[in-house]
Amino acid sequence: MDLTTLIPQFGGLLWTLLFFVVALSIIVAIHEYGHYIVGKKTGIYPEVFSLGFGPVLWSRYDNFGTKWQIAAIPFGGFVKFRGDANASGGVDGEAMQALDDTALRSTMHGAPLWARTATVAAGPVFNFILSIVLFTGVLLVRGVVTEPLTVGELRTMPTVQELQIGDVVTAIEGAAPPAFDDADAYTAFMKALPQKPELEYTVLRRGSEQVVSGPYVYPPIVTQVAPRSAARDAGLQQGDVITAIDGEPVFAFDQLKQKVESSDGATLALTIWRDGKDVTADLTPRRVDEPQADNSFKTFFRIGVIGGILFEPATQTPGFGEAFMAGVNQVGRIISGSLSGMWHMVTGAISTCNLSGPIGIAETSGDMASQGTANFIWFIAVLSTAVGLINLFPIPVLDGGHLVFYAYEAVTGRQPSERVLHLLMKVGVAVVLGVMILGVTSDLFC
Repeated sequence: MDLTTLIPQFGGLLWTLLFFVVALSIIVAIHEYGHYIVGKKTGIYPEVFSLGFGPVLWSRYDNFGTKWQIAAIPFGGFVKFRGDANASGGVDGEAMQALDDTALRSTMHGAPLWARTATVAAGPVFNFILSIVLFTGVLLVRGVVTEPLTVGELRTMPTVQELQIGDVVTAIEGAAPPAFDDADAYTAFMKALPQKPELEYTVLRRGSEQVVSGPYVYPPIVTQVAPRSAARDAGLQQGDVITAIDGEPVFAFDQLKQKVESSDGATLALTIWRDGKDVTADLTPRRVDEPQADNSFKTFFRIGVIGGILFEPATQTPGFGEAFMAGVNQVGRIISGSLSGMWHMVTGAISTCNLSGPIGIAETSGDMASQGTANFIWFIAVLSTAVGLINLFPIPVLDGGHLVFYAYEAVTGRQPSERVLHLLMKVGVAVVLGVMILGVTSDLFC
């Protein structure tokens, strides 16, 4: 049993906070470990490795003399290197004056430029590495769809279907389905199918070809509920089959999609088949800005359900190289989509409601954990990519800001003055706090 699926039964703020802290702690620990290990390997002495801020709950010293600690406020962490004034960096001038040349080399501020650059960049890089590892792992466990398309597991449906586990689907309504991972061809194939409640499936079953009947291949079934969505708030569940909208029967997911998109935000009355019984739910579609292939954004009304074909396809374990490259590509897509979304928010092309703050991220953590361990791990990978990307922004106090200072030093041959650094750090703190306030405002009022 996947214990995370029990969360909805216990629910509440406690579970949301717990999984938020778990996700954030993993991401922060990896980020700070990147700073720590690269700093150590390049000759910069790490004095403190802290997971969390505030009062220390537990600590110990390793053989190298580094203090490892867990602090009471679990929303972050830091590595304090020799010569740092505090957890956020800064120069401890008094301590630096007491060091000889050899000891100065072991400080963040006395180390060569290349060592400081590598140490600072390592945090975001380790976040990206974590994401790739997690994406690769999930893909290896979940597998990829077997070709040709084979019935792995039948979904429970309100209508009778003649498909059986192990059937190899060679044609639907006389047309051979394309490769499942060819998104464009598969979309075109689906659009070309006649929209009717029952279709003919040609299958290979125990070595013989048969033609059987079954429901529409892409029915209005809920395979996943999006976090913080109208569907989530209305109580829709994985496995629900939507059979009618405002009293009008539907048998295809596209019919549901068209009804929602044309609703203009009006409340819809859904009839849902769940565990052999009909239940009803009223929900109001919400405006969502979605990225397009050309990196632009388009606004739609959505309720937040993800569909799927009427059976779970059989899967096979991909090669490590295939899964790894898919993980790398996923990180690239997240970075590209995030940058595009931020640019469109800054230019006013899309609403700042697309920005999630800590409340929204915490809610999403709980929602994703409630949908299974694999989904929660996938969410951690997505969030780790986002954290790595944000830390590379050229804002003082973030890693990207320090890298800009190092680039200035590389070009001019000198470090920015302490007065300028102090001023820029204040500006950076103000910017970060402003973005956090904007995120919280979005969480509370959007």
